Amino acid sequence: MQHKAWHPYNSLPAHPKPLDIVSATGHNLRLANGDSLLDGIASWWTAIFGYNHPVLVEAITQQSKQLSHIMFGGLSHPAAEALAEKLAQQSPATPSVFFSDSGSVAVEVALKMARQYWQAEGAPEKKRFVALRNGYHGDTWGAMSVSDPDSLHQQFRDASQHTLFIDAPNYGFENHTNNDCNIQAIEACFIQYHQQIAAFILEPIWQGAGAMNFYQPSYLHAIRTLCDRYQILLICDEIATGFGKTGRYFAHQHTQITPDILCLGKALTGGMLTLAATCSSKKISDAISQNQPKRFMHGPTYMANALACACANASLALLDDMDWQPKVNQWQQEMTTKLQTLRTAAHVKDVRVLGHVGVIEMQSPQLAASVQPLAQAQGVWLRPFGTWVYLTPAYTMNSAEREQLLTTTTDAVLKAADTEANNSIMTSI
Repeated sequence: MQHKAWHPYNSLPAHPKPLDIVSATGHNLRLANGDSLLDGIASWWTAIFGYNHPVLVEAITQQSKQLSHIMFGGLSHPAAEALAEKLAQQSPATPSVFFSDSGSVAVEVALKMARQYWQAEGAPEKKRFVALRNGYHGDTWGAMSVSDPDSLHQQFRDASQHTLFIDAPNYGFENHTNNDCNIQAIEACFIQYHQQIAAFILEPIWQGAGAMNFYQPSYLHAIRTLCDRYQILLICDEIATGFGKTGRYFAHQHTQITPDILCLGKALTGGMLTLAATCSSKKISDAISQNQPKRFMHGPTYMANALACACANASLALLDDMDWQPKVNQWQQEMTTKLQTLRTAAHVKDVRVLGHVGVIEMQSPQLAASVQPLAQAQGVWLRPFGTWVYLTPAYTMNSAEREQLLTTTTDAVLKAADTEANNSIMTSI
């Protein structure tokens, strides 16, 4: 029997067939046939320094000579302790750091943490969650339960049957339209259900895979105020948004709020190894630790993997040393300038940019998908999904690479739109 790898969001055998990549260096993927593709999405927005950055490779190499992995139950190691300290410094409101294997698991941990906190506080009935429409928090069962069931997880709608969903806010980072109606709907929900609600979970500022859109910081501030008023924890899922993506180290820092629980992953290791963290306030960790069973009931086998923690420490230091914010601001300026030329193009519904995230929203998923082979033919790797052609490139691309990425993307979108327009004419004839 022939065994084959089953790829994400694909059939077996795969259709379409994945590209065979034999190496990756800098910002380029090398195919088995010798071709090279400039990666415009940094491997699902993780490889923020490109591939095989020598600082990260060296960190992993040196750590492997000392300690590759130990169980974290009853044992510890310097790389994990140092990483916990660094994350606590970046988010002082959530200094209690629980490591796990992936972003989806970090969300699972956050949900369990919120439930166990309220059990410790003598309110076990507070076990439901509130989430936003168009939200996406991962593919495991608990993470799906707080993700929009009408988005990527329609086949598993029953996972969300106990979650209370609120309409997404008015989109636009600088949109001055108020969200009063939405905020009133949230408060009405809280008034009715606050004695049952453990936490409100959201992606701050940028809703990723469920919407590829941005919202106002003032909306996030209003949610924090309501959570405080009705004694509901606020979970900020920064797995996609963290480490500079939106122009702030963490996206919730666009406003003066702090989460009760913070989920981190993706770019934590610079895209080298899988690692995630769920960080909580001292209030939460103290309550769980001081009340029966006096321990948090979760323990991933590979949590705090030493290689991954060493890599993350090096990645966070690299982020600080590279002065990332001007680079992200530069990306925002260049993408805004280049992509806004598509606003009037046929079959382009919207163009939006924040930080190093650029999104071209097409009129249909089929049209968005047609951009991929056109870009690939010009040496650029994109992976549109839904109606969105998006860019989340490495911060470290040079000017020639930035020009190649933006020009190729723009050309591919225009060609796809022209083809669609021509097909529409032929159909009408």
